[in-house]
Amino acid sequence: MNASLNTLPEDPERALILSYAPAQGRAALAALLALDAALAQLLRTTSQPAVGQLRLAWWREALAKLDTAPPPAEPVLRGLATEVLPRGVTGASLVPIVHGWEVLVEEEALDGLALARYAAGRGSLFVSAGTALGAVGDLLASGGEGWALADLARHLGDGDEADAARSLATPRLAQALAARWSRNGRALGALAHRARMDLMLPADAPLPIGAPRRVARLLWHRLSGR
Repeated sequence: MNASLNTLPEDPERALILSYAPAQGRAALAALLALDAALAQLLRTTSQPAVGQLRLAWWREALAKLDTAPPPAEPVLRGLATEVLPRGVTGASLVPIVHGWEVLVEEEALDGLALARYAAGRGSLFVSAGTALGAVGDLLASGGEGWALADLARHLGDGDEADAARSLATPRLAQALAARWSRNGRALGALAHRARMDLMLPADAPLPIGAPRRVARLLWHRLSGR
C-alpha cells in the first residue's frame, strides 16, 4: 500500500494550533510535525515499495543515532536534535513513528490489524509531543491514533480501506476528546478536534481550511480544553 499523504503547503489552522502550545515547547511540536511531513513526502514521492522501505530504514537509523551522535546535515533531524531531545524525548522513542508509516509501504491491503499498527506507530507522535510539551493526564495515545487514522481516511478517499480507517478513527477521537485537555496539551487536542471535523465531511469534499466555524471550534478548545 502506498498512500499519498501530506499536509497542505499553506495551512492557517496548523499555524493557529501551534500557537496553542506552550511557548517553550512550540518549536519542539513544530519539529515533530516536520518529521511527520517529511515521512509523508517520502511516501508521496516513492512509487516502488522496496525503495520506500530503504528510505524509511534510513530514517529509523538516523533517528536512533540522535541519542549517541550529532545529527547529520538534514534540517528535520537537526530540528529534532535541537528542539525535541533536550525536552526529554529520545531519538529511539521516535522510531515507532517510522514503523507506522512503513505499514503503508509493506501492506498491499490495509486490514484492521494493519491499520491498528499504522495508527499506533504514527500516532505515537502525540505521546512524544506530550512529553516535549509537558502535557500530563491527556489521552495522547488515543488522540494520536485517531488523528493518524482520520488523515489516512481522507487521503484514501472512498472504498473499504477508507471506511475501515474512519471506523477505527471515530471511537479513538471520541475517547480522546471526551475529557478536558491540559493547558500544555491543548495544541494536540486541537489537532484531534480538527481530525474529527475532517471526518464529518464527505470523503470527496475539500477541507474548508480556515472556515469560521472550524476556527471557532479550535478557539473554544484553546479556552476550555474541551
